[in-house]
Amino acid sequence: MMGYWGYYREYETVGQKIAKAKRQLDKLKKTNPDICPVIIEGNTIAKSWWGKAWTKNLESYADYSNRIGRGRSYVRNGLVIDLKIEAGQVCALVCGSSSTPYKIKVEIEPLLKEKLDSLTKLCNNRINGLEELVEGRFPKELEDIFTQKSQGLFPSNKEIKFACSCPDVAYMCKHISAVLYAIGAKFDSDPTLFFKLRGIEFKLFLAKTVEEKMQSMLKNAGKNSKRVITDKEAATLFGIL
Repeated sequence: MMGYWGYYREYETVGQKIAKAKRQLDKLKKTNPDICPVIIEGNTIAKSWWGKAWTKNLESYADYSNRIGRGRSYVRNGLVIDLKIEAGQVCALVCGSSSTPYKIKVEIEPLLKEKLDSLTKLCNNRINGLEELVEGRFPKELEDIFTQKSQGLFPSNKEIKFACSCPDVAYMCKHISAVLYAIGAKFDSDPTLFFKLRGIEFKLFLAKTVEEKMQSMLKNAGKNSKRVITDKEAATLFGIL
């Protein structure tokens, strides 16, 4: 088939692509033991509430709707051979038509402090603990608040920037779309990575939420208190170290 630069590139079957990805991954493991491939079990890319909400948010934007689906098969077939999430950015490697994997970088703007403070107050008395938060087992109204466009926890399309080392001139190539889906899959194994990506201190978010709940309980009991729960106390309370 015709390549990006006008020459013909031999067509690769799905099986050949999977085999190439395995070879590239095995090679990278020799020099990078911390490599983190994205492995999908079954056909569903994201299974947890956080993973599904991330994917649904991406697919809701018109700029992405006609392009993002190109990466689904790449994720399912294990072609995202490395993906690391840090505060505000994701760096990944995706196996493509080249003999070496393509490098992808996704940047996410941090959640504005005033928006986070507003969301924290709305969490008051609606999250009972760490387990509920990470598993997405909270009231429907809180779910709606978290996923509300432009006002919730999830980034808008204007808050996401990305780049890929492949020669595809498309706004969103299939390697980038694969990584965007793979991020949601990563939230299945560790939902706290969502908070890390959005620049939110997870322990402080949880501590503040508990503090708001305690203050509300004391207020309802007709008592005044200056009690402020510390980050350390919250960590002990919920078993997060």
